[in-house]
Amino acid sequence: MTLAFEFATATRIVFGPGKVSEAASEAAALGFRALVVGGSRPGRLQPLLEKLHSARVGYTLFSVAGEPTLPLVSAGIARAGEEGCATVIGCGGGSVLDAAKAIAALLTNPGDPLEYLEVVGRGNPLARPPAPCICLPTTAGTGCEVTRNAVLIAPEQRVKVSLRSPMMLPRLAVVDPELTRSLPPSLTASTGLDALTQLVEPLLSVRSNPLTDSLCRDGIRRAALWLRAACEDGDNMEARENMALASLFGGLALANAGLGAVHGLAAPLGGMFPVPHGIVCARLLPGALRANLSALRARVPGSPALARMDEVARLLTGEARARAEEGIEWLERLVADLGLPRLGAFGLGRTDLGAIALAGLRSSSMRGNPLPLEHEELCAILESAL
Repeated sequence: MTLAFEFATATRIVFGPGKVSEAASEAAALGFRALVVGGSRPGRLQPLLEKLHSARVGYTLFSVAGEPTLPLVSAGIARAGEEGCATVIGCGGGSVLDAAKAIAALLTNPGDPLEYLEVVGRGNPLARPPAPCICLPTTAGTGCEVTRNAVLIAPEQRVKVSLRSPMMLPRLAVVDPELTRSLPPSLTASTGLDALTQLVEPLLSVRSNPLTDSLCRDGIRRAALWLRAACEDGDNMEARENMALASLFGGLALANAGLGAVHGLAAPLGGMFPVPHGIVCARLLPGALRANLSALRARVPGSPALARMDEVARLLTGEARARAEEGIEWLERLVADLGLPRLGAFGLGRTDLGAIALAGLRSSSMRGNPLPLEHEELCAILESAL
């Protein structure tokens, strides 16, 4: 077998407690005023803002209260232009970092964002490199500080789509576990299950490679061992550090190996219903694994993905002889124990499943799934999460 693959990530990754200062040093070296993109709780930016002030970096704040939409990104670009900001620093959860990356990309590529968007747009490549972008995650979930895309909501089309380019990889990713300390248990749980999904799907992806495999295996072990502990005690820094690493590894893996059916369905579902992405992942993952297991056994019984599904079970449970079904049951117990709501709580009903499944078939994430799933199989995954 001839092996060939590519691996790309942020220009520089810094990991460890107290590393926020690295973002200020990088911003100071760039010499530009920065647009600081944060979430709905400005207090969480304080460690970063103090370091920027000490480094004499001028900045303008821009708030992202929810998941980023095309109008919000346009507003951020306008704000950066008005204030003369040529650097973008994102400090927050996945929505904040996606908004920051999109603003940085479109700040130097003016015009209609639909020119560059996948699925609902024309998908044209960026003509110019984005403005320098620095990302600091305050959750352990998305890993988007090291990915080459930004997930945005297109309100008119009611779908989540990606702005994607190899040039969108951040200049610097600072992963400081201390920034996740104040995350409440519910968000720790949902973002942690997002991280776990983004480790399981790349390991099963048709685009996996030895480098992403090693990241996924290590990350799954860490998440399986430490997610409960992080939810139970947010000040447990050993748990926070392990979950921050798991999230980082998931981001590195998905950026280079792709995802699968969970994220293929999450894109249209998140655009149609106000459900947090981590909860979507948590509720769809067991059903997606069951659907893949059944389909592989029926249609591709010799697939290497079947052995990998058993491996996922062993990594999750710590049992040397665990089979795929036991891993799925372990995940179902974890999601139930962490008290995450079912998707019906957000308005999803059986009459919506067909349209979401149809849209999911067109999603770019679906191309990484271990095999093509049928429309009826995708509907069954969604129904298992109601």
